Amino acid sequence: MATLVRRAATRFVANYCKNRSSVYSFLDQSGHGSRKYLTPSFSRKIPFTTSTRKRASPTDPLLRIIETEIGYAENADDYDRVEEVPSGFPFKMEDKPGGKIVTLTREYEGESVKVEVHMTNLVTGDKEDDEDDDEEAENEEDEDEDKPEKPKQSNVPLLVTLSKKTGPSLEFRCTAFPDRIAIKDMWVTFPDDPSKDEIAYEGPSFRVLDEKLRKAFHRYIEIRGIKPSMINFLHEYMINKDSREHLLWLKTLKNFVKS
Repeated sequence: MATLVRRAATRFVANYCKNRSSVYSFLDQSGHGSRKYLTPSFSRKIPFTTSTRKRASPTDPLLRIIETEIGYAENADDYDRVEEVPSGFPFKMEDKPGGKIVTLTREYEGESVKVEVHMTNLVTGDKEDDEDDDEEAENEEDEDEDKPEKPKQSNVPLLVTLSKKTGPSLEFRCTAFPDRIAIKDMWVTFPDDPSKDEIAYEGPSFRVLDEKLRKAFHRYIEIRGIKPSMINFLHEYMINKDSREHLLWLKTLKNFVKS
């Protein structure tokens, strides 16, 4: 069978070449044509237009996905929600778009109170949440192995700075839960002389302090306005801020990729 196919193909090519030569010979002899008229010419250029062929940009798939994510973010019900400041809230709020920290400030009996509120840590069941809760459990003075395990809670990280016109400042790194504020660490800093911070003794770990001293420090910052009653508002506010910043981030990405 293969031999028959090869023979048929050979005959077809031979007949095609023979007939093609006969046509050219007839046209040359009759004077009605010339071989040059049967020769294809590529001298005429066809102008290229965008409608002729449009190449897809390699960034198109990414751009489409980003636009889809923007749609999801805009359909959320919390990115443009405005939380009403509760009555009696003693702090002035400063929230800059594009930032991840909200700053609270106030004056209290000659002291400057500054609170940096960081993005809310939402409980997701991930390992990081477990580790954070384990660390929090170590700081609780009333922790007991016989007590039932407390459910994990979302929290708001705070950095509280108390300073006077001159002299050192006190800084507290706190974790604010819905029902309590836990002090994680405390330092003595020297804002007027940063060189002292490099050699200054900051004090022992907060959790090894005497229980009465720890409770007194909790009361100390509570009097200055850092208390659980403000946490529900801050928790909702920071969740909304996270949604706003996420949408702004997506739009920034879109503009970069699009340009």
